[in-house]
Amino acid sequence: MIDIVIIIPALNEENAVGEVLKEIPKELVSEIVVVDNNSKDETAITASAQGATVLFENRQGYGWACLKAIEYFEKKEKQPDIVVFMDADHSDFPEQLPELIKPIIDSDFDMVIGSRSLGQRESASMTPQQIFGNWLATFLIRLFYRVKFTDLGPFRAIKFDKLLQLKMSDKTYGWTVEMQVKAVKMGFKCCEIPVNYRRRIGFSKVSGTLKGTIGAGYRILLTVFRYI
Repeated sequence: MIDIVIIIPALNEENAVGEVLKEIPKELVSEIVVVDNNSKDETAITASAQGATVLFENRQGYGWACLKAIEYFEKKEKQPDIVVFMDADHSDFPEQLPELIKPIIDSDFDMVIGSRSLGQRESASMTPQQIFGNWLATFLIRLFYRVKFTDLGPFRAIKFDKLLQLKMSDKTYGWTVEMQVKAVKMGFKCCEIPVNYRRRIGFSKVSGTLKGTIGAGYRILLTVFRYI
């Protein structure tokens, strides 16, 4: 039996995280970890009520939250086979989990990226600056790393042992691109599948502010160039 776990970083997502957890095909996963990233609302209570394991990481940053969960699974006596990352804002479609993990299980891929660019994207689910930033980052990855990605989407799956080999270090917005460029440099077998995307519940802490947008863009581009 393949052991699949889910990691969901969450910051002030009390109105969304419960809906996300309800839609995850529970029969496919052994554990769902929600990392409360210093929320000021009832994110943790909502997640716990839906059966998730809740961890706390007060250092705010997407990468900090992900690293907290990885450390948790790494310390377990039996480590998982596959880890799936998804957002807590209800923009991803958790019911597409079987499609996401299928290339790993059936064709021995190491990592699968859920591409919003290849799937159906609800109107206004991504801001123009998000769309442009995503295009620019994937263009630069193709230019410098000679591999074609269409997205840096958060909904992704990776073999846990491969994830550990990446020695992830980014603490904030560069997490997804770091994972992709490191996987390419290490010769991992990667692919994309189309995933759908919808307008998030609530307000984005990244694309919803000028500071967040500039910070994310800078960090992503810095990470692209760092590993050339």
